[in-house]
Amino acid sequence: MLVGLGAVLQVDPVAAAPAALLGTAEFRGESHAALPQWRRVLHDMARDADTIRACGRDAAQCPNRATMAWLALLRGLAPETRLRQVRAVNAFVNRWQYKADADNYGQRDYWATPLEFLRRSGDCEDYAIAKYQSLRLLGLPAEALRLVVVQDTVRDLPHAVLAVYLAEDVYILDNLTDGVLPQRRVVNYVPYYSVNEVTRWAHTPRDAVVVTSSADDVAPARP
Repeated sequence: MLVGLGAVLQVDPVAAAPAALLGTAEFRGESHAALPQWRRVLHDMARDADTIRACGRDAAQCPNRATMAWLALLRGLAPETRLRQVRAVNAFVNRWQYKADADNYGQRDYWATPLEFLRRSGDCEDYAIAKYQSLRLLGLPAEALRLVVVQDTVRDLPHAVLAVYLAEDVYILDNLTDGVLPQRRVVNYVPYYSVNEVTRWAHTPRDAVVVTSSADDVAPARP
């Protein structure tokens, strides 16, 4: 059974020393107030929970065939290892064709819930959100997941991916590839911020931070 659809699965350990996401220094903030799109998505995903539970109990209650296929995939993945789950979720969600928000919703930027994504597809952050909730339903704790907004230094574009913290490493799930890579092999993404249900983090290159009088004190490096 899936979390949110039945029994709770095991709680996984989070990867050790998670503070070096994509080689950055990070600064934690508890409030999501600066991220209204994420706050709305969290609210709407909570609203959709009843629909997902009903669909999990009875396929006739599913809003569409895509949602039915999604939950069938997750049920089949329940006994697999975490890394196999992560790889399968990444490949499944990546099957949807990319659609820009302007074409899909008539808005410059719209963050979709997984049920919206399954119905209409979406852009990079929508893939990441669908993967996020997929892995939450499979039992990964929020602390093991982060939606990460980055600058792609090769394409010179903003982008969004999902970071997954497993016991042995941090993996990056990207709609541009079905390959699930450990973060040390992802060299062209510079994070702006990352977020999960609990916390948000701002990121800066490590060489832009200097240690001051205390080991716990940091400050921006002077130009």
